[in-house]
Amino acid sequence: MGENKVGKNVSSGAKKVEAIEKEKAAASASAPEGAKTVKKRTSSARKSETNTRKGGKTARQKQTRAQKKEDAAAEKRLEAAKAKAEKKEKKLLRKAEFKQKKLEKKAQLKEKKLQKRAALAEKKAQRKEKKLENAAALKARRTERKANRTARREMLKNESKAERSARREREKKERRALTAQRREQREKARTQRMKSREATRERRAEARKQRREQSSARRKHAPGFGGWLAAVISLGTACLALGAIVTAGAFRMNDMDLSASNGYRSTLYEMVSVSEDMDNSLSKLRVSSGSREQRALLTDLLVDSRLMESALERMPIDSMTSTDIAAFVNKTADYCTTLLKKLNAGGTLSETEKNTVSYLHGVNAALYDELNTMTTGMTEKEFAAFAKGGENPVAQKIGEMGKGTLQQPEETVDAPFSDEGNVGKNRLLALEEVSVSRAEELARQYFDSYHIANVQYSGETVTDDAVCFNFILTDEDGVELYARITKNGGKLAFFNLYEVCEDKNFDLETCDMLAREYLKTLGVEDVEAVWLSDAGMVADLTYVAVQEGVRMYPDVIRVRVCESKGRVVGIDAMEYLLNHKEREIGSSLTREAAQEKLSGGLEPYAAHLAVIPLDGEETLAHEFACNFGEEEYIVYLDAMTGEEVQVYRVRNGAKGSYLE
Repeated sequence: MGENKVGKNVSSGAKKVEAIEKEKAAASASAPEGAKTVKKRTSSARKSETNTRKGGKTARQKQTRAQKKEDAAAEKRLEAAKAKAEKKEKKLLRKAEFKQKKLEKKAQLKEKKLQKRAALAEKKAQRKEKKLENAAALKARRTERKANRTARREMLKNESKAERSARREREKKERRALTAQRREQREKARTQRMKSREATRERRAEARKQRREQSSARRKHAPGFGGWLAAVISLGTACLALGAIVTAGAFRMNDMDLSASNGYRSTLYEMVSVSEDMDNSLSKLRVSSGSREQRALLTDLLVDSRLMESALERMPIDSMTSTDIAAFVNKTADYCTTLLKKLNAGGTLSETEKNTVSYLHGVNAALYDELNTMTTGMTEKEFAAFAKGGENPVAQKIGEMGKGTLQQPEETVDAPFSDEGNVGKNRLLALEEVSVSRAEELARQYFDSYHIANVQYSGETVTDDAVCFNFILTDEDGVELYARITKNGGKLAFFNLYEVCEDKNFDLETCDMLAREYLKTLGVEDVEAVWLSDAGMVADLTYVAVQEGVRMYPDVIRVRVCESKGRVVGIDAMEYLLNHKEREIGSSLTREAAQEKLSGGLEPYAAHLAVIPLDGEETLAHEFACNFGEEEYIVYLDAMTGEEVQVYRVRNGAKGSYLE
């Protein structure tokens, strides 16, 4: 019973103490064994109480740690959810911004396109207005010129026979004086060149003589025993002798420097002479059309190139300084060799090859001017420094000349299919042949408004396609005009007026009107301008025949108009004369169907149906003038299949517009 009471009173410390005291009292009154038993029970109770307290504390700690873990995990999940939401929000924001920018860019492009169209429309209106103004001005000038001519006719009509004879004699004397003056200038220039060459030969002979004398003097000179003995005996005498020897050596060195300077000067004069010869040959080659004359000019150029290369090797300049000029000279020689092979095989020079010849002429002309200026303006002191080599103004100038030869030729054409030549049957062969006298009469008719005073026959030009009579016509002012009249039919195939155009008084539209009027005098009317280019003060205009609205590119005519005086100064109608005929226009894809086959990104702004020369045959094609961003292209698609057959890139340069 006492054990049960102890077991029940363990909830409170005070009760436990009271129970223990009562048990101790009862145990003292009863037996010793009971005390021992009670003591054991009390110890067990204390352990139980202690375990109970510890168990409760441990459970609470575990519960607290679990709660903290759960709170931490919940906090992590919350942070992750927040981060994910923020990332999603940023992504949506970026997407919205990108879409907004895309819409803005699209709107800007649309606005830019509208502005461009408006600008083009305004420019077109301005051009039209200016065209009308120019037409009115041209009409006024024509009226004025007509009035002047009428007044002159009236004056000539009313002048007496003596006055007419005196006027003609005066004009004849003026022409003769001008001709004599030009002849005198040419003779003077030729005499000057001969004197220069003679002086060069004399300098070379003098230099060789001096070298021989110096060599002989060196062989005769040998130090003697007496001089050596005198030097040993007397220090003063030795000093005098040494001074004499040094002075004599200095004289010899000065003589050698002078000889070298003269030799290099003669080499430089030789370079000037060779460069001048190359300039003459290149100038003739770019206008020559006969294969015989072209072969002769190319042979001369090949020889002159080798002479120039040899002269460069004798100059006291390093390889780096002469490399650029030598490269240009070698390039000229190689190109002359290539053209000679082509001509010897029966070929002809294309327009692209003539463009390259013109490029070589321009570079060589600049080189010749620089060499001539340097030779005439160089002082003796500069020549002496040049002869010694190293850094000096002359070598530096030659290096600058070399840099000027580094410009590259433009591999271009002046109009679409401009160098295709004859396609198909030669139409000239069916025409009747004319005599030289008849060709001369026709030449006077073709240039009736050019005030021709003299016509001189200068031989024939024979090519694979046609035979032409060559004429040199001179007007009242002594200006020369070179023309070719076909032997079959007596047609004007080519002419070039050697006139300088210095001012720009006429624009392209007015030049187009002037060219069309001149073509009408030749019987050519149904043509369309396909290419207008403003090269300096001369307008280059390309026309093709038109049949039922279709452009005939094999029937091409090129016309050059001087923008200073407003008259035609050149024409090339050979391809038109060879190919012009009536053609049967076959069926084709519609323009819309062909346009769908254009490459992506091309925006066509003009389209035509055209017959083009392709691989020696005529092909019907759709012609599209397109924009690709800021660049322009001309694309030709086969009218039957829609296949792309030719692409030109439109470029603008210092010499006007051209195609690549």
